[in-house]
Amino acid sequence: MEPPSVGGGAAHNTTHKFHPCDEAVIATNDDASDCKRCAVRLGYWKDDYIGYFVRNQERKAPEINRGYFARVKGVEMCVDKFLKKTGGNCQIINLGCGFDTLYFRQDTAHQVKNFIELDFPTVTARKCYTIKRNKALLARINAEDGEVRLSPTDLHGPNYHLMGVDLRNLDEVDSKLAQAEVDYTLPTIFLAECVLVYIEAQNCHNLLKWIAQKFKSAVFVNYEQVNMNDRFGEVMLNNLRSRGCSLAGVESCLSLETQTNRFKDCGWSGARAWDMVQVYESISAAERQRIERLEMLDEGELLLQLFQHYCLAVAWLGVDFQDLDITVEDLMSSLNIE
Repeated sequence: MEPPSVGGGAAHNTTHKFHPCDEAVIATNDDASDCKRCAVRLGYWKDDYIGYFVRNQERKAPEINRGYFARVKGVEMCVDKFLKKTGGNCQIINLGCGFDTLYFRQDTAHQVKNFIELDFPTVTARKCYTIKRNKALLARINAEDGEVRLSPTDLHGPNYHLMGVDLRNLDEVDSKLAQAEVDYTLPTIFLAECVLVYIEAQNCHNLLKWIAQKFKSAVFVNYEQVNMNDRFGEVMLNNLRSRGCSLAGVESCLSLETQTNRFKDCGWSGARAWDMVQVYESISAAERQRIERLEMLDEGELLLQLFQHYCLAVAWLGVDFQDLDITVEDLMSSLNIE
């Protein structure tokens, strides 16, 4: 579920402009998918489908595995609460979906009215190809009375739509959502994991404002970098820039406040954010203890710093979901990383 977008180019252009950083941003999907695959193989969480998309078996550092565990579980907690509140009478729109498997692996997410995934066409083409070649994936999409329609970059099932699009081009986004038969009146949850940071600030503003104007009742769950203005954040930024990623939207990643203001400034009713120390604490103690036994950490300082430099932000439109929250137990009580 990584980035589909980076800076430059007007959001309303009807022709796709390929930006120099796009290739590097697209490559971050492979990195994230490799990391998720590694953590799944080690038993951090269950995912019977990630292996179809990722063959790599390279082992990642324990800090990385634990970080991805917190990331996946944090997003899932928000999705679960949203689905519980709507009873499944809702839509999920996954922005910069990459090879994310939420639709396939989670029965409740699988049963929503509409599940829409958007990413660069080069990413969705690979995802479409993989789904087409594997019966286990197709079987999850193809309802008894439905059919699956495929093009090189797009796939349409009864309640699942995977489409290639540039999120900087709102005319294109609008057209693709129409093809997916989106219902603007239905409660909708948007998911983005390390996506907005790669979109130039004005384009990102246009996208979030457009969503706020089009949808009546919605939630946006955003996982992303935070506290990027300290020394550790600078190292992270330099590392990404050395790989060709410009982080055009990094100004919104300076603090939890800038993360929430990004949404409020675009017409969203409200927003709140937590760093990943808090998100990790909100996962049940039993589950934390289980995964902490999977691998030993050489030292906890690096994990703590990583957790302090990523966050989960939740924004909402209307009043139905303003209480969507994470439940933080006694903060730092069992963050076993020292």
